[in-house]
Amino acid sequence: MSPRKIIIDTDPGQDDAFAMLLALGSPELEVVAVTAIAGNVPVSKTERNARQILELAGRPDIRVAPGCTRPMVKPLKTAEYVHGDSGLEGWELPEPSTPALPVHGVDLIIDTVMAAPAGEITLCPLGPLTNIAMALIKEPRIAPRLREIVLMGGGYFEGGNTTPSAEFNIFVDPHAAHVVFTSGVPLTMVPIDCTYKAILTPAWLERLKAVGKRTALAAAGLAEFYQRYGNQKFGTDSYPLHDPCVIGYLLRPGIFGGRKCFVEIEITSPVTMGATVVDWWNVTKREPNCMVLRDLDNPAFYDLMLERIARLP
Repeated sequence: MSPRKIIIDTDPGQDDAFAMLLALGSPELEVVAVTAIAGNVPVSKTERNARQILELAGRPDIRVAPGCTRPMVKPLKTAEYVHGDSGLEGWELPEPSTPALPVHGVDLIIDTVMAAPAGEITLCPLGPLTNIAMALIKEPRIAPRLREIVLMGGGYFEGGNTTPSAEFNIFVDPHAAHVVFTSGVPLTMVPIDCTYKAILTPAWLERLKAVGKRTALAAAGLAEFYQRYGNQKFGTDSYPLHDPCVIGYLLRPGIFGGRKCFVEIEITSPVTMGATVVDWWNVTKREPNCMVLRDLDNPAFYDLMLERIARLP
C-alpha cells in the first residue's frame, strides 16, 4: 500500500514539532508539503521553525511555504508565554539548508491538491485554520478533491484553554474555522477533550532520551521546555502534547475514540467567540459534519511516538 499523502499546516510550537517528527518517522505517511501559519508565534518564525524541524529529521527536501500573516478578521494573538520567543525554545536546532519556497502557503495548498488525483491529499492543520480557509475560498474546487481534513483544535467537554469557552487554535481565527466547518470537506477534529489525555510522563521522556540519537535528544529538550508551562498550568510534571494526536490518529485510528457530530463555530458572541459547539447527543438532529475525538489509549500512543521518532537520525 502506498503512503497516505499529507500536507502539514503548522505554527511550530514544541508540540507541532512532535507531530512533524511522528509523521516523518512513519512510512505510512508521505509529507508532500508543509505550510506555515501565524499562531503560536508570527509566521516569519513558524516557517523557519518548520524548516529547522525538517533539517533536524534529515528531510530538508520537503517543500515549505509561509502562509497568512494574520487571521481573516481578528488581530493576531500569539503564545510566546507557552512556547518561548522563537516558538521552539529548549534546544539549539540546526540551521535550515533549504530556503522556503517563493510562493504563498495558500497557493502551495491549492496547487498541490489540484495536481494530485481527487481524494489523495489529506490536510493536517496543527494551528489556526487561516491558510486552509483561504485556500477553500480562493479555489473552491479543492474541497471535493480533498480526502479529509484532520485538525487539532477546539474543545467542548473541557471548555477552552484560551478563554473559558475557546481553544487557542480556533480562538485565534474563528472565522477561518467557520469556513472550514461549513466547507463540506470530511472533517476529524482532535479537541483538547482528547489531547488532554495524551499525557507525556517523565518516565517516557527518559525513554526518549535513551534513544540517544540527535532527533530524539532535540525532541526531549523541546519537551522539557514545554514542561515548564505544563507545570504552571497543571501543577504536575506530566502534561499533554496536543498536535501529535492528529498524526497518531492517521496512523492508529483504533487507539482513539469519538463519534460523528454536528459542530459549529461561534463567531459573533464577545463572550464565547471561537467556541466549538458540539452536538454530542444529536439534540438538533442535524447531519453530522465532523468526527469528534474524545478518548485515546495513552500508553499505545506514546509507544508509537517513541518507536517512530527513534527511526529518525
